[in-house]
Amino acid sequence: MSDDAASQPGKPKKKLKKLVIPLIAAILGGAGFCTTYLGLLPFPSHEEKAGSDMLAVEFVDIPTIELPVPGNRRRTVILSAMIETDQAHRAEIEHLMPRVQDAFTGFLSGVDETAYDKRGVLEIIRAELVTRTRYVLGEEPVKDLLITEFRIK
Repeated sequence: MSDDAASQPGKPKKKLKKLVIPLIAAILGGAGFCTTYLGLLPFPSHEEKAGSDMLAVEFVDIPTIELPVPGNRRRTVILSAMIETDQAHRAEIEHLMPRVQDAFTGFLSGVDETAYDKRGVLEIIRAELVTRTRYVLGEEPVKDLLITEFRIK
């Protein structure tokens, strides 16, 4: 009996130690929930983030490029595209647009005529044009390149 009496006073201490960590976690979680729910911390909502990003997006038109396809058949490639950027870089892109057009024209005039008949050529052309756009303008101003028209006549 002396062993049972000696072991019983230690059991409440062990139970208390096991409850301390979950109790602290519950208190901190409740405090975090309350501060967020009551708006005590200035977290922007998803709508505010999306609205500010949407206002910052700008699209700069690249004038339509029309080139004859080299080869025996008399075909023409027509390409229209837009550069996705932000408001801060729009003027810079418009200023360097002749260089962008030159890079596009140089690439498109070097594409083999049989490549236009293959599947997936538009994705390859788009990837090359994005690379050339970033080479001319830099990485930061160019978010994306959108091809708005691609025809072969």
